[in-house]
Amino acid sequence: MRKKVVVLGGSSGIGKAAAQRFAKEGWEVLVAAPDIDNARNVTAGLTGENHQALQLDVTNPAYLEQLHTYVEKDFFPLHAIVNSIGISKSVDVVQSDFEEWDSLLQVMMYGVIKATRILIPFLVNGGRIVNVTSIHWNRVARGSSSYGMAKAAITQFTRSLAVELAQKNILVNAVAPGFVNTGMSVKEDGRNELDSEWFKDNYVKNDHLPLKRAAEPEEIAGVIWFLSGPDSSYITGSVITVDGGLTITF
Repeated sequence: MRKKVVVLGGSSGIGKAAAQRFAKEGWEVLVAAPDIDNARNVTAGLTGENHQALQLDVTNPAYLEQLHTYVEKDFFPLHAIVNSIGISKSVDVVQSDFEEWDSLLQVMMYGVIKATRILIPFLVNGGRIVNVTSIHWNRVARGSSSYGMAKAAITQFTRSLAVELAQKNILVNAVAPGFVNTGMSVKEDGRNELDSEWFKDNYVKNDHLPLKRAAEPEEIAGVIWFLSGPDSSYITGSVITVDGGLTITF
């Protein structure tokens, strides 16, 4: 029997790359994302067969119930859960509308936790959970308070699950990327921050990013795959930083 993985937020960026890597390794992949057309486009391009797409709004109870029903009926048992849900939005901590500020937490914290709680009962003994957090979980940037708080919460959620699920031999870890060349690098004004003079001066010219480049999504997906595979059998509750050395400099 081929192994099965659910990739939350698998229609773009790191999630899409993760879906592609699991499919390449012979797994069946369920891509869950808000835009069903994007999800289907991803599954249509995956290596292998029996990949599935599901529309999922993690803030909507009806969609969460649909996730439960779908997996229970058509995609069981699970061998891994990958959470790669992310929103790229800069929101001021004081001057913003509270609902706009809170929307990031509703998706990336509460939504992710609710979806994960639904999926855990379908995991086999020895299954894996990999959450994509961010170096923002313990770093601060202007406008990133709700994003960072959500990622910090998911990091702590990862550690809590690692303790609580250890008796079932379910390993739970997180990957914390730095700069990654995905759609989230494109800001609200349409400019890609990786092409900006700010990025080139601060992180390349002035050597604050030792590898002098952003990661490609496939490089993050490789770490997600490692944490889901046989060589990570004694790793749980860990946060693997994948940032090109960014957070070791000052």
